[in-house]
Amino acid sequence: MRMNRWVLVVGALLLQFSIGAVYAWSVFGGALEEAEPWELSKVRASLPFTVTIAMIFIGSYLGGRLQDVRGPRLVALIGGVVYAVGILLAGLTNDSGDYWLLILGYGVISGFGLGFAYIVPIAMLQKWFPDKPGLITGLAVGGFGFGAVLTSPVAQALIDADPDDPTQAFLPLGVAYLVMSLLGASVFRNPPADYQVPGAGGGSAGARPAGKEYEQGEALRTPQWFLLTAILTLNVTAGIALISQAKASGADIAGLSATAAASVVGVLAIFNGAGRIVWAAASDYMGRMPAFAAMLGLQGVCLVLIPHASNAVLFFVLAAVVYLCYGGGFGTMPATAGDYFGVKNAGAIYGLMLIGWSLGGVIGPVVAAGLIGDDESYTLAYTVIGIVALASVVLTLITKVPRDRRSSEPARG
Repeated sequence: MRMNRWVLVVGALLLQFSIGAVYAWSVFGGALEEAEPWELSKVRASLPFTVTIAMIFIGSYLGGRLQDVRGPRLVALIGGVVYAVGILLAGLTNDSGDYWLLILGYGVISGFGLGFAYIVPIAMLQKWFPDKPGLITGLAVGGFGFGAVLTSPVAQALIDADPDDPTQAFLPLGVAYLVMSLLGASVFRNPPADYQVPGAGGGSAGARPAGKEYEQGEALRTPQWFLLTAILTLNVTAGIALISQAKASGADIAGLSATAAASVVGVLAIFNGAGRIVWAAASDYMGRMPAFAAMLGLQGVCLVLIPHASNAVLFFVLAAVVYLCYGGGFGTMPATAGDYFGVKNAGAIYGLMLIGWSLGGVIGPVVAAGLIGDDESYTLAYTVIGIVALASVVLTLITKVPRDRRSSEPARG
């Protein structure tokens, strides 16, 4: 009996929705700054999220390699369990004296599990959908971007029930993440050796124009791998700088209440998820590098304008564009790696590229929190990061597909 490949997409979305809840951190960060037993500074309140993102690369690298040996299901199940365990450990903390456990649970353990599971559906679905490279990679990570949509308001409601103990919200959320991860990963599997794309008229799976299939080591010896990783790093840095401070920015810049700001964070997560699908699909037509140039440029302009957006509607529009472009980078880069280096080893090659996610995930929140400081200097922070994003557009102009892959490139740029 043949597996319906769209069932795998549903499973992937369920898993990614669970681990993507990490993007609701600003709700917890704001509560940890205000709760009397904690009263953390902005930098300390953002550090657990920063550590989580930093750990993703380690998890994705090991998970990507292990799934080549043991298959996607086992790796995804392990990743989901480890992620949930880290969240549950964070739920056992009570005050600033437990800060180390918050870092260990939410940051180190859940970050590792997140990365371990994250890369699996991306590599797996590329094998099932070689006929839809941009769209399917966008869908593969779309659930991750949508993870905070429901988590943000639910987490805020749980925190409001006991505002002096905000971390208690991690306990029910951790259980929910565990169930969702296990259900989603349970259907994962690689296609059979004789798999053919439905409706392809008997053509073999993955039939694409001929071109060199790079090994991981070969890709690392090309300038293109470093340029693509730099583009991903800078796209992450720009977007995550705002994401890590989204709730506080909504309150301090646009004058939103804590509840309204948390709701806005949840709604903005829709754009994070949608951007992964929209930009990935658009890049199939406009080209990968033109798409990245647009994403970086739009984020740069919006970040420069956001500190001056005292109107709540304007703030939301500008922030939504940043979220859309931030998510778009994750939706577009896996297909880009396939264009530049072939699909045979794209999972391993892109898994290494995710060091850009970890680097950007550290740089963006640290720089934002450091420049904002306790005196709330949003103008300096977002202007500096916005200018960097605008300057990064230059990289998209000099990054070209390797010569021995140009005959097989499906999209311009």
